[in-house]
Amino acid sequence: MTVYAKDVLNALDDITNGRCVKSPADWSSGKNPFVTIKSSNVPGKAVVELPGLVWGDPDMPIKKLAVLMTMTESAIELAAGTGVDAILAHHPVAEASNSGGVLFKYYLNLYNLAVFELHEAFHGTHPGIPWLHGHKPYFTSINYGGDQGCVVYVGECLPEVKTVGDMVDRLDVLMNVKEDNALLEAERQIRGCQAIDETSIKVKAKILVGDRSKPMKHLVHFFPHTGFNVTHLETLLKDYPQIDTLLATISRVYPGNDLIAKAEELGLNFICGNSHAMEIYENGIPLAQALKNHLPELDVMIFRERMSSIPLESVGSPEIREYGKTIASTYLKRK
Repeated sequence: MTVYAKDVLNALDDITNGRCVKSPADWSSGKNPFVTIKSSNVPGKAVVELPGLVWGDPDMPIKKLAVLMTMTESAIELAAGTGVDAILAHHPVAEASNSGGVLFKYYLNLYNLAVFELHEAFHGTHPGIPWLHGHKPYFTSINYGGDQGCVVYVGECLPEVKTVGDMVDRLDVLMNVKEDNALLEAERQIRGCQAIDETSIKVKAKILVGDRSKPMKHLVHFFPHTGFNVTHLETLLKDYPQIDTLLATISRVYPGNDLIAKAEELGLNFICGNSHAMEIYENGIPLAQALKNHLPELDVMIFRERMSSIPLESVGSPEIREYGKTIASTYLKRK
């Protein structure tokens, strides 16, 4: 059975219970709340989310599809090189920004690639992120304190999560940290550079306040990038005085943050769970599996981004480092 781009769109619409854009009227009428503008008011840098088919002919056949978090030129090249017909990006795609600085019509058409996106329209469709972090929410808000986008859960730990260490160990197993750490160590050895770092290891689950043996049962799960602050926490503690643990995920806080000081003052545990780099597991794998369930004939791949940090003095071959020095000293200066 042949799968077409329109079949993928219909499957995504089913997965999200009708949240996708299926016609021009769905985005031009303003009635679809998931067609939303993301902007920090930097001139010309806003992006509109269009859940569904962003680029490609609805009648084009799709045999192989890649699910990823953020489309980049590397992802486009990998798709073309591995026979992928369509990319399903979780994060919204923007002309040139997500296509190597060039236009979709030149780049994507060259490789005959269709592109779908499914961001806010996919959020809230499953309880996977709390489960991965070992708790079941009994209170949820997407605009806590009246602040739009301030998502908060208050949850009770699952029976197998009794201590802070249990939660950290659970995440390490689910996120395959042991294998990622071995991969990083192998890269350091192969490249002869111990200064290489990699996202999934550098920002793995971490205890900020408390220790592995501390018990935990009730927690507030929040996302620092949404604006969650000490005032929010104090209000939650009045309503839910049983809270003994703070859990920050997707983004995290660092020393000097007021929330750390408040946790120390009140004797609360404070854990940083998965970073945004782990969303390919949290949202990508369920999305890919749901699509496979709807369209079993489709060959579904996961494109996992791996971001590493290498000192300039150690990157690449000696020849490419010399090339960089020559180009920089000869051309990249004010004439």
